[in-house]
Formats: sequence, structure tokens, C-alpha cells
Amino acid sequence: MISQLNRRISGLWDDFVNLFYPNICQSCGNVLFKNEIAICSRCLYQIPKTDFHLQKNNPVSILFWGRVKIEYASSYFTFAKGSKFQKLIHKLKYHHRTDIGIELGKQLAHQLINSKFFDDVDLIVPVPLHPKKQKIRGYNQAEVIANGMKEIMKLEVNVTNLYRSVHTQSQTKKSKLERWENVDNIFKLHETNLFEGKHILLIDDVVTTGSTLEACAQAILEAKGSKVSIATLAYA
Repeated sequence: MISQLNRRISGLWDDFVNLFYPNICQSCGNVLFKNEIAICSRCLYQIPKTDFHLQKNNPVSILFWGRVKIEYASSYFTFAKGSKFQKLIHKLKYHHRTDIGIELGKQLAHQLINSKFFDDVDLIVPVPLHPKKQKIRGYNQAEVIANGMKEIMKLEVNVTNLYRSVHTQSQTKKSKLERWENVDNIFKLHETNLFEGKHILLIDDVVTTGSTLEACAQAILEAKGSKVSIATLAYA
């Protein structure tokens, strides 16, 4: 009886707060319904999905041909500069809207569990930030996405074994060659045995040239018998 009363009071308080500070969709700005988190159902429906999870030889997987052995690769949606969906990635990375990462991570995971290509994955591993950058930002957006995926895929997320050994400059304004040089050989494993014989699902927010993901995959593949697949929220 008391718990029911507490829930009712909590619900009334939430309604009161939402009256003055309504939860809005971080994509379109419309007010969210109670069952919606960060992004409204209409925007989730309108996100330009790639359906790469249904194609083995898709544009993301082709990025890595001749560079590093990747089992499968996919991205949830197409990243277009200036679109309302670009705002979601920007707010996730720079405005502490981790709820966006959790929600989109869940959506990405729903895609992957409906694909035969990812059904033997053992472990989810987000692309790591250098500790200095993570301290400044306060969180790793790839880890946030991975945590959303974990809820759906029921897989462990490992954030400690793969690490970035060098604090590098942002990749955003670099050319393809500069991006590769910026991350070449900077990712390492603390213990290779932890990934031995495992199929690792490597996670990041956006794939552009694939340089960072390539460098991470090369480090993971140092573990004997390991395999790497890749999934990102967006493909640019």
C-alpha cells in the first residue's frame, strides 16, 4: 500500500516537473510521451537506416578489405551533415546526453540480434578514449552505446582490456592518411588471454575512414584465435 502511494506521489511529481520542464525529443524538439526516452518514436522511425546488418559485403565492411580481417560490420543509420540526426551524435559526444547513446545503442542491438552474422558474438568492446580525454568529457560515448546494447543482447561489456596508450588529437578535421597516422599502433591489450578464442564486437559512434576501428581490431587480433566484428551507430 505504501509503495503504491509512493509511486503515485512520484508520478504526480514527474507530471508537475514536466509541466514546466517538458522532456523533448533531442532530434526534432517535440515533447516526448511517457514511454519515449530522448528520441520520439517518429524520429526513430525516420532515422535513415542502412540495413547493413542484412548484407555481409556492405559499405562498412568493404572499408576494411585489405586492411584488417573483420568478420562482419554494420552501422545503424547514415550520417548526413546538417541533418537533425547529426544533432543526436553531437549531443551524445559533447553535451552529456548519455540517454541518447543508451537509446540508440538499444536500437542498434535490436538490428544485430535480427542478423545471422552477429549471433556468435562473445563480448562487446567499445573503442576506448585516452584517460585524459575521458576525464575531460566525463564519459566515453562508445561505452554508453555499448551499455545500451548490453541490455538487449545480454552480453558482457569489457572496458578495461583494450586501451589507448597515447593521447592523440581529434580525428575530425584530418585527412584519411592523417587519421591513420594519428592512431597507428596506439591501441594495446592489457591481457591477450582475456580475448583468446573470443568473437569481439567492437563498438563506436561513427565510422568515417575506419582508421580508429582498424587500429583497435589489429590490437584485439593479437589475441590467439580471436575474431572481430564491428558495429557503429552511424556511417559517414
